[in-house]
Amino acid sequence: MTGEHQTLALLLFSVFVAVTLAITSWVSRDRHGSAEEFYAGGRLFSPMENGFAIAGDYMSAASFLGISGLIALFGYDGLLYSVGFLVAWLVVLFLVAELVRNCGRFTLADVVAARMRERPVRIAAGTSSVTVSVLYLVAQMVGAGSLVALLLGGTSAAAQTWTVIGVGALMVVYVSWGGMRATTWIQIVKAVLLMGGAITLTALVLVRFHGDVDQLLRTAADRSGHGAAFLAPGLKYGGDWTARFDFISLGLALVLGTAGLPHILSRFYTVPTARAARRSVVWSIGLIGGFYLMTIVLGFGAAALVGPQAVRASNAAGNTAVPLLALDLGGGAHSTGGTVLFAVVAAVAFATILAVVAGITLASSASVAHDLYASLRRGRAKPRSEVAVARVAAAGIGVVAIALGLLARDLNVAFLVGLAFAVAASANLPVLLYSLFWRRFTTRGAVWSVYGGLLPAVALVLLSPVVSGSPDALFPHADFQYFPLQNPGLVSIPLGFLAGWLGTVTSAELPDEAKHAETEVRSLTGAGAA
Repeated sequence: MTGEHQTLALLLFSVFVAVTLAITSWVSRDRHGSAEEFYAGGRLFSPMENGFAIAGDYMSAASFLGISGLIALFGYDGLLYSVGFLVAWLVVLFLVAELVRNCGRFTLADVVAARMRERPVRIAAGTSSVTVSVLYLVAQMVGAGSLVALLLGGTSAAAQTWTVIGVGALMVVYVSWGGMRATTWIQIVKAVLLMGGAITLTALVLVRFHGDVDQLLRTAADRSGHGAAFLAPGLKYGGDWTARFDFISLGLALVLGTAGLPHILSRFYTVPTARAARRSVVWSIGLIGGFYLMTIVLGFGAAALVGPQAVRASNAAGNTAVPLLALDLGGGAHSTGGTVLFAVVAAVAFATILAVVAGITLASSASVAHDLYASLRRGRAKPRSEVAVARVAAAGIGVVAIALGLLARDLNVAFLVGLAFAVAASANLPVLLYSLFWRRFTTRGAVWSVYGGLLPAVALVLLSPVVSGSPDALFPHADFQYFPLQNPGLVSIPLGFLAGWLGTVTSAELPDEAKHAETEVRSLTGAGAA
């Protein structure tokens, strides 16, 4: 990229960072340091505000950069990510949002612990939540590194390293300084910017092809080098039985994983009532649905105008397809329009990353403090000490995410998020559904459900082609690949449900009928909800 691109994009980055830091400072002035304020923003947000914040939390670097890149490289098979991410919200709307808001206070573990022995359940659920959050954070770090490497005109390892460190430092500042209220407003601003950028690029792509979507698709297929196969299933997931099972595994992970993501579940506690939580999801579905429809146009637009070869040459995983498309739509590399549009899109993508990492870090630090630390203190932890631990935990999680982000810098961000979804669907969703709907569910069942999904999911990822045994793996020169699928969901999700059932039916503990009845009434009516 030219010096003009760098200067303008860096200026816009700086403006967004300055604005978000100002928001954080402004919000933190009135903060009184309570746990409810830090974890849930005082439960003062309206459904519309929370809906925008949920959309801002969910429309991550994986959505904006990763999915569009996969569509540009693999056509129809890349589009499957958009479908999976969107359909997942029906599970959230009908099964999770309202009930979680009524049963919990700040974290997933609150819902499960309502009718179980608290300590073992909180330790298990807290461990799982932190694991999922760190995996999700890694994807955002990789997106940030890819973006700035493109901006600086190369793949400088030093540039990517300092970018990842900078993003990690900023997310720690946002969370520890402003808590949920600052994080929410940053996500709202980011959602508005991202929707504006996506609408602008989508309109420009359609104008370029005079509104003829058929011509857009045919041009993309012609430039892809695959012809009609680019627009048909099978280019990425149809080669052999392994690829087909990988597709099924990915679909299960995407559709079921959203309902188990800690940073999404924590958003339902920021509104005053369960009805407001449900309406928040309706708002977010409208925003997210529109956005994912636009990523399809952007992905095929990148394939048609930039070409998969140019996208792959810039970033092998396709993470830079949208910024390159913006450059082309604006008039090319040396035009004023191209410079401006590229810089704006790069800044919006960077804003996306900062907002999402803030939300994930807050959710994971809340799990560390409210679940793990409080359990170790056996319920004697004071709310202010919990908040202090959460701030320290944010820094620790930031360090871990930075280290893993540097290690995984060459992987596609949408693919990395798919792994996080698989772990969430394997460890968090079974225990959540059993707790809400199964009368006989016991503490042993809850603990076995979490670990029975978490440990196999992580182990299978470590033994998969993602980590070793293939040219694109984290360790390409090593080979300890014993599991053929890239996404573990097909195996680990059923194991999570099976472990929960097995732990319950083999437990000598009698289920507490009174607590179940209380939880059921509370989940359905909101009576006694925090």
